[in-house]
Amino acid sequence: MSVRARKRIDPKVSINKAYQVILNPLVTEKATQLSEFNKIVFSVPLSANKIDIKLSIEKIYSVKVLSVNTILLKGKTKRFKGVLGRRNSSKKAIVTLAPGNTIDLSVGA
Repeated sequence: MSVRARKRIDPKVSINKAYQVILNPLVTEKATQLSEFNKIVFSVPLSANKIDIKLSIEKIYSVKVLSVNTILLKGKTKRFKGVLGRRNSSKKAIVTLAPGNTIDLSVGA
Protein backbone atom coordinates (compact mmCIF):
# COMPACT_ATOMS: atom_id res chain seq x y z
CA MET A 1 0.00 0.00 0.00
CA SER A 2 1.56 3.25 -1.10
CA VAL A 3 1.17 6.57 0.64
CA ARG A 4 0.05 9.46 -1.49
CA ALA A 5 2.12 12.62 -1.13
CA ARG A 6 0.39 15.55 0.55
CA LYS A 7 -0.65 18.53 -1.48
CA ARG A 8 1.75 21.45 -1.12
CA ILE A 9 0.40 24.38 0.89
CA ASP A 10 1.28 27.87 -0.29
CA PRO A 11 2.23 29.72 2.92
CA LYS A 12 1.77 33.13 1.28
CA VAL A 13 -1.52 35.00 1.42
CA SER A 14 -2.09 38.53 0.16
CA ILE A 15 -3.53 41.19 2.44
CA ASN A 16 -6.62 41.46 0.21
CA LYS A 17 -7.34 37.73 0.50
CA ALA A 18 -6.70 37.89 4.25
CA TYR A 19 -9.41 40.54 4.67
CA GLN A 20 -11.80 38.46 2.53
CA VAL A 21 -11.25 35.39 4.74
CA ILE A 22 -11.66 37.20 8.09
CA LEU A 23 -15.03 38.97 7.98
CA ASN A 24 -15.26 40.32 11.53
CA PRO A 25 -14.50 39.41 15.13
CA LEU A 26 -17.45 38.17 17.18
CA VAL A 27 -17.90 39.84 20.55
CA THR A 28 -20.40 37.79 22.51
CA GLU A 29 -20.56 36.66 26.12
CA LYS A 30 -19.11 33.26 25.28
CA ALA A 31 -16.37 34.77 23.08
CA THR A 32 -15.39 37.09 25.93
CA GLN A 33 -15.11 34.12 28.29
CA LEU A 34 -12.90 32.32 25.75
CA SER A 35 -10.52 35.29 25.66
CA GLU A 36 -9.35 34.27 29.15
CA PHE A 37 -7.85 31.16 27.51
CA ASN A 38 -6.15 33.22 24.74
CA LYS A 39 -8.85 32.33 22.18
CA ILE A 40 -10.52 34.79 19.78
CA VAL A 41 -13.69 34.13 17.75
CA PHE A 42 -14.08 35.38 14.16
CA SER A 43 -16.80 35.16 11.54
CA VAL A 44 -15.51 33.64 8.28
CA PRO A 45 -17.02 32.70 4.91
CA LEU A 46 -18.41 29.19 4.43
CA SER A 47 -15.66 28.44 1.89
CA ALA A 48 -12.75 29.31 4.24
CA ASN A 49 -10.58 26.46 5.50
CA LYS A 50 -8.42 26.29 8.62
CA ILE A 51 -5.14 26.92 6.80
CA ASP A 52 -6.48 30.08 5.11
CA ILE A 53 -7.87 31.32 8.44
CA LYS A 54 -4.56 30.75 10.25
CA LEU A 55 -2.49 32.51 7.58
CA SER A 56 -4.94 35.41 7.41
CA ILE A 57 -4.94 36.00 11.18
CA GLU A 58 -1.15 35.89 11.26
CA LYS A 59 -0.96 38.36 8.35
CA ILE A 60 -3.53 40.87 9.64
CA TYR A 61 -2.71 40.92 13.36
CA SER A 62 1.01 39.86 13.32
CA VAL A 63 0.52 37.13 15.94
CA LYS A 64 1.39 33.43 16.16
CA VAL A 65 -1.60 31.08 15.87
CA LEU A 66 -1.45 27.66 17.55
CA SER A 67 -4.70 26.18 16.28
CA VAL A 68 -7.96 26.96 14.52
CA ASN A 69 -11.31 25.29 15.26
CA THR A 70 -14.24 25.93 12.93
CA ILE A 71 -17.97 25.68 13.60
CA LEU A 72 -20.58 25.52 10.84
CA LEU A 73 -23.89 27.07 11.94
CA LYS A 74 -26.70 25.83 9.72
CA GLY A 75 -29.50 28.29 9.00
CA LYS A 76 -32.74 27.72 10.89
CA THR A 77 -36.08 27.38 9.15
CA LYS A 78 -38.27 30.28 10.31
CA ARG A 79 -41.45 32.05 9.29
CA PHE A 80 -41.07 35.54 7.87
CA LYS A 81 -44.44 37.35 7.79
CA GLY A 82 -46.21 34.01 7.55
CA VAL A 83 -44.03 32.72 4.70
CA LEU A 84 -41.72 29.79 5.42
CA GLY A 85 -38.10 30.84 4.92
CA ARG A 86 -34.59 29.97 5.97
CA ARG A 87 -31.88 32.00 7.70
CA ASN A 88 -28.41 32.12 6.18
CA SER A 89 -25.82 29.60 7.27
CA SER A 90 -22.62 30.97 8.79
CA LYS A 91 -19.22 29.79 9.92
CA LYS A 92 -17.23 30.73 13.03
CA ALA A 93 -13.53 30.22 13.67
CA ILE A 94 -12.11 29.93 17.19
CA VAL A 95 -8.45 30.88 16.96
CA THR A 96 -6.03 29.86 19.75
CA LEU A 97 -3.08 32.22 20.03
CA ALA A 98 0.39 31.29 21.23
CA PRO A 99 1.26 32.34 24.80
CA GLY A 100 2.36 35.97 24.91
CA ASN A 101 0.34 36.99 21.82
CA THR A 102 -2.80 39.09 22.17
CA ILE A 103 -5.30 40.80 19.91
CA ASP A 104 -7.04 43.88 21.32
CA LEU A 105 -10.47 44.04 19.68
CA SER A 106 -11.63 47.07 21.67
CA VAL A 107 -9.49 49.64 19.81
CA GLY A 108 -10.75 48.95 16.25
CA ALA A 109 -8.63 48.47 13.16
